[in-house]
Amino acid sequence: MFYHLTRSTPSETAATLLPRAMSAGWKVMVRGTDAAALAALDLALWTQSDDSFLPHGLAGGPHDADQPILLGQGAITNAAQGLMLIDGAETTPAEAAPLQRVWVLFDGANEAALTGARRLWTTLTSAGLAAQYWSEESGRWEKKTEKAAKA
Repeated sequence: MFYHLTRSTPSETAATLLPRAMSAGWKVMVRGTDAAALAALDLALWTQSDDSFLPHGLAGGPHDADQPILLGQGAITNAAQGLMLIDGAETTPAEAAPLQRVWVLFDGANEAALTGARRLWTTLTSAGLAAQYWSEESGRWEKKTEKAAKA
């Protein structure tokens, strides 16, 4: 699921999507390319809302495998069913295929992020994986296009 961010930040969008994944019983790996951005997301997940708590941790600790939500730059080490990509992080079709969900959050005002998201869309759909493109340009999330998985 590709999320074209035009009004929300990655932290705000993650804070909306991650509770849904947890309610489905999934573990999630949030992969970023910038340690400072991951640290900011870590803080946001602790402070985003007074009425919710999202158990999570930063990769590199002794309990990575146990984390329901693991924030990091590397491989999935918490047996996640979902992978969230922020800040231009990437995945491969082989990594994405067995997962229940992959979320790609990208900044619509950043040309490099748009180019990277387009390239990742092409890579994943060319490998036969299903994909959806969501945009918030109208003020609420709307599915703009969808590509079915190849049999």
